[in-house]
Amino acid sequence: MNKRNFFIFFSIIVLIFSSFAWWLSTAPTLSKMGSYGNEVRQIQTRLKSWGYNITKIDGIYGTNTRNAVRQFQINNGLTPDGIAGAQTLGAMGIQSSNPRENNIQLLARIISAEARGEPYTGQVAVGAVVLNRVAHPSFPNTISGVIYQPGAFTAIVDGQFNAAIAMSCYNAARDAMNGWDPTGGSIYYYNPAKTTNKWIYSRPVVTRIGKHVFAK
Repeated sequence: MNKRNFFIFFSIIVLIFSSFAWWLSTAPTLSKMGSYGNEVRQIQTRLKSWGYNITKIDGIYGTNTRNAVRQFQINNGLTPDGIAGAQTLGAMGIQSSNPRENNIQLLARIISAEARGEPYTGQVAVGAVVLNRVAHPSFPNTISGVIYQPGAFTAIVDGQFNAAIAMSCYNAARDAMNGWDPTGGSIYYYNPAKTTNKWIYSRPVVTRIGKHVFAK
């Protein structure tokens, strides 16, 4: 193998390993057959308290736990695969051990609360506004900080934030976090039919999606 071919081969190997390392750092964690630890113990504890057939709370994800998770998924309109991924954990009220999945879960919850029933692009747009605020110096620099900022979202106050999450909102959250911004960088949005805030009308309008107006 000459030097040129060796360099190309070496570059390909480095690229493959770099891609694999990136995938490992971003791949969502799952509790499934063979998993063990505190997250599994939380799953077992929740399911047992709700009357599911959990024979032992031992932190080991075996057949008994898988079957109980599957029945929970069936009862809650989730894909009954027996795997406790982000959507199933969210329905149980358990945070994933993966920080990215926790952010997706939180973002999906605010999207669902604020834009349930809106077109899919409008759901992504609400998620994008949250992320635009994270990047803006006038707002907190974390997703949780933006969402829980006092007075920022009516859904926090009226209880909608705690309602079941619409399934499409998980994908909308992921699309927003992957860089899709249908709002053109907006940091505000409002429904003209509902808002009583006169100040918001002073903000430059960027676009309208569904019932929401997006502004900077």
